Amino acid sequence: MKIIISNTSEKPIYQQLFEQISAQILKGELASGYCLPPIRQAAHELRISIITVKKAWEELERSGLIHTITGKGCFVAEFSPEERQRIRDEMVLRQMAVDAAYYKSFGLTVEEVMELIRKIY
Repeated sequence: MKIIISNTSEKPIYQQLFEQISAQILKGELASGYCLPPIRQAAHELRISIITVKKAWEELERSGLIHTITGKGCFVAEFSPEERQRIRDEMVLRQMAVDAAYYKSFGLTVEEVMELIRKIY
């Protein structure tokens, strides 16, 4: 599991954790059954607050990406390839809805947005 924390990002650290781990799970980089490091260990290794890691792990569990077994740890949930794609698409569409509202506020057309995306993608 590879995590890069940016202290200069506008995103809260727990959200950075959530997004990076979610992406790794949904791309199949973290397999079903993979045990995430304990909260204290992850906090120590990343040099962040235990509360921050706990919040990210809770968000991952709320999203159905991991499950907790008391006394054993947090594990990546089981997904079929179709389910993994469905969850990924739902998460991406939620973010795109936020982004689209921002672009609309500038009066950009879909074509203009697509052209800008092509430039940076």
